[in-house]
Amino acid sequence: MASEHVLEFTGENFEAEVLKAEGPVLVDFWAEWCMPCRMLAPTIDQLAADFAGKVKVGKVDTDANREIAERYQISAIPTVMVFVGGEIKHKFYGLTSKEDLAGALNEAAG
Repeated sequence: MASEHVLEFTGENFEAEVLKAEGPVLVDFWAEWCMPCRMLAPTIDQLAADFAGKVKVGKVDTDANREIAERYQISAIPTVMVFVGGEIKHKFYGLTSKEDLAGALNEAAG
C-alpha cells in the first residue's frame, strides 16, 4: 500500500501524525477494493516524492479505520484532504489531477 514516502495513518497514529503535525499533511482516504483509489495511488506516490521534506503524505484505509472515516464524514472514496495545523484546508473528491493536488500542497506549504 504505502510507498517509500507515503505513510499509513491509523486510529493509533492519526492525531500525532496528522492533527499535531508541524507542517501540511495530505491524507488520502482509500480502500483496497476501490478502483479509482488504485488509479489515484501513483499520483499520491509521486506527490509524496515531489514534496518529501516539505509535506507529510499518507493514506487512511477506510475499511480498517472506520472511526476516522466517520469523523471526517467520508461518504465517497477516494477523498483527499490537506490538513494544516490540524484543520482541513483543502478537500478533493474522486480522481483528482496531480496539478490540482500539487497546487493545494504548494499553497499549504507556503
